[in-house]
Amino acid sequence: MKSKKRLLRIIVLILAIIGTVVFTPWIMLRAWLAPLPDTIQEQVNEALAYKLDGIVVYIDQAGKPPVFYTAGWKDKENKVPADPGALFKIASISKLYIAAATAKIINSQGLSLDDSLAKLLPELLGRIKNAEKITLRMLLKHRSGIPDWIDDPEFPWDKPPRDVNKVLALVLDEPSEFEPGSRNDYSNTNYLLIGKILDKTLGYSHQQYISNEILSPLGLTHTFGSLSAVDANEVASGYDSHYDKDVKMLDFVSPGGSMVATAQDVGVFLRALNDGSLLNKEEQAVYSSIYEYGHTGLLPGYQSIARYHKDIDAVVIQFVNTSGGNAWTISEIVYNRIIKMLRR
Repeated sequence: MKSKKRLLRIIVLILAIIGTVVFTPWIMLRAWLAPLPDTIQEQVNEALAYKLDGIVVYIDQAGKPPVFYTAGWKDKENKVPADPGALFKIASISKLYIAAATAKIINSQGLSLDDSLAKLLPELLGRIKNAEKITLRMLLKHRSGIPDWIDDPEFPWDKPPRDVNKVLALVLDEPSEFEPGSRNDYSNTNYLLIGKILDKTLGYSHQQYISNEILSPLGLTHTFGSLSAVDANEVASGYDSHYDKDVKMLDFVSPGGSMVATAQDVGVFLRALNDGSLLNKEEQAVYSSIYEYGHTGLLPGYQSIARYHKDIDAVVIQFVNTSGGNAWTISEIVYNRIIKMLRR
């Protein structure tokens, strides 16, 4: 019996390997299996061979000055080279800033992680399933069961709503995905709601709070709450396989996905979040209980990775202004190869 089970496992493993080889696009296998180059700049240059339009990498490793690596285009139509100081839509990396702001507000404004959605936004009682059971903690940790507005097939990606309430309307009166608290399931709606909760608690925009209490103390002058707050000429163009032209001007306003920043600004923020210099002891304890210390971001034309690697004490930020097709997987492969190079 044991030999039969062992044989079955071997057959399953062989089939899995065959499936990987047959169904994985060769461009991804080539990117993954290629020998590591001698320098990170060479690796960044090689990213262009895999149909990425432009890439910016920022590395802040302890004991060394921060460095940038770029390749490709900031604006390929006008032949503007990739710019390490260009603004970029950081998409869901924005959630790190909102989670940090929430940790600070909980300690200063009387907001509780155990407050229910029904208490915090009573107008949603009866419009969002289980509003009386869902807590702020569940929203922060993606354990609410609220559907993700991004999954609505009618969302107009080519003309995104400029009113957050129109985005929220996509999930109102919809059934819950699961019982609140029973599991984790990422939903952008959670952070849209947190943004509204913070606005109400503060009496003004949570993005203004982030600017006052997080960005200013860190000296970050190239981070903004939305695309509309910046000079479009400073923003890197974005290219997506589903669109023929630059998608830079598509403005996504939903909290948790709306922010715009440079790679260096994101790197300085992430370093401060991880080394304890951004939050005090009580705030850090709250943050550690509610969210992660790194993130990725994806919007049409933009994908980003922001992670801290403790073993090498390095913050590594990667911006790519290409999305769709195999771009996400290629970007992850390039990023992971850079990390391998830093570790060797």
